[in-house]
Amino acid sequence: MFRNGKLFLPPPRDGSDFKELFKRLAAAGAGRLLGEDGFPAGPWTPELLAEAISQIDSNQFGVDLRTVQLWFQENEKGISTANIRWLARIFGCDDPVATSEWQMELSAAQSRLSAKRRKRNRAGSSVAQEIPETALTATFDYETVSPAELTRDTDAKGPSRRFSLARKSEAFFSRGSPLNLPASVFAGVTALGFLSYLTGIHSVTYGRADGVVKQVGFLWTANWTFVFMVFLPLFFAFVTELVTFWKDEGRPKLVAQGDKMESDEAWARSVQASSYSYWAVFLICVVFAGLFQWIGVSLIPLLKGGGNYATDWGSLAIVRPEVISVPEAVVFTGLAYLYMCLCFYLFFVGLILLYTVIHDLWRIGGAANDRLEVDYQHELHEASLRVMRAIFRCTVLGLLIAIVMKLQSAYLTSRGENIVAWLVGDMSSAFYGRNDVSVGINYRRPTHFSSLLIAISTCVVFLYGSIRLGVERRFCMSLWRMSAIVALLVAGYLLIDAFAGFSILLAVGVLFAIYGLFDPGLGRWRASELGNNQSVS
Repeated sequence: MFRNGKLFLPPPRDGSDFKELFKRLAAAGAGRLLGEDGFPAGPWTPELLAEAISQIDSNQFGVDLRTVQLWFQENEKGISTANIRWLARIFGCDDPVATSEWQMELSAAQSRLSAKRRKRNRAGSSVAQEIPETALTATFDYETVSPAELTRDTDAKGPSRRFSLARKSEAFFSRGSPLNLPASVFAGVTALGFLSYLTGIHSVTYGRADGVVKQVGFLWTANWTFVFMVFLPLFFAFVTELVTFWKDEGRPKLVAQGDKMESDEAWARSVQASSYSYWAVFLICVVFAGLFQWIGVSLIPLLKGGGNYATDWGSLAIVRPEVISVPEAVVFTGLAYLYMCLCFYLFFVGLILLYTVIHDLWRIGGAANDRLEVDYQHELHEASLRVMRAIFRCTVLGLLIAIVMKLQSAYLTSRGENIVAWLVGDMSSAFYGRNDVSVGINYRRPTHFSSLLIAISTCVVFLYGSIRLGVERRFCMSLWRMSAIVALLVAGYLLIDAFAGFSILLAVGVLFAIYGLFDPGLGRWRASELGNNQSVS
């Protein structure tokens, strides 16, 4: 039977599961165009079928070849709901009625495959109680894998078993306890704080050439205490929470009706797709921001003296050799810069993962935009809501990190005795007309550039999330509020040390930002969410 110039086979409705049904249809070449001689063109291959599905006009994202290969293999892996739709288009020969019939048949076949799989798992669990626990093979959710299938998967994946910086970096945020990464960062800066006590640079002052006595102790540097003790641990906690939610709960619920194995594989491919980004960030953070900056800003000035950089705890051995010796300063600054560059590498990894979650959710929503089921649309809205809340929180923390870094850099060149007195003096100067606190010495300030990169990168992720996920009406009002807070923080960052009284604008932005961390919905999403729940029920 032929339809639209293609070989058409009606649904058999013989109780076959998906693997049995797909094997017969692929061998017969159902849905393939007829050859020039009018006869069937032959069986499907994974490459031909993947290409045919990707060429469907309404399928914007295509299908991964690895997924199609799994359909052809003798394994227990089925097919996701989204791919059932595209496969039904192929077997239905683009005929609406036939496509609908095949969609029902494929869905029923997948259900039968899942039922058989659960039955085998229950039988296997009863047998497993009689053998030592160490002899059990690894089990993921309700899917069991035979040794032969493991061999085939290893051969098919090939490079996936090699070292992957993207997957190793993602594992910091998705495996183990969510407390591991924030606690490690906090422990690192705590250890540096103890070392600063031992070396005597935790709280120390020095007299500058213009007569100003400045506090440059390690524990007085805001970009080390606030950033690594508060903001970065919170940032990592929010990213870990979001990635874990999306990988383990949100994504499987939206794409495969609980088919966790296939969802995990698709997520791993999304992470691996940004592999070059991870290597680029690693190179910039470790080699340039870490090694080269330490050599230029700390090592060379310590060994040779001089350098047009403001004196801080890292270069204190030059002006106060009685407090800390040069060898001690070299070791301490080396450890501090190593810790710093690794932490900021993980910070940018978090931004890449936020982008990956946004893009993944947008692709899934785009592929299922014709699904009108109320429950599915509600789940999609809930996922978008949770992702945007996390994106906003991470954006706020990223901008706070950039602000604190720039504040510390500006303080070192100012006439303030310590950073608190400098900010208080700036606030008072706005009312009394004095501008002496902003007059300082012109030093090189590489931290200004580093903080600018952090601010720009963070805002780009927020902007991308707003464009991809924030276009629905239910998000508009809250999105405007979030954007206003982000814009206020950006303005406060850019205007640091630009005029007398800049700290007032900065303080207002920080207060709104802190409120946004506690209530990212800004008092409106919660009510909107409740209204939607009532309409669904």
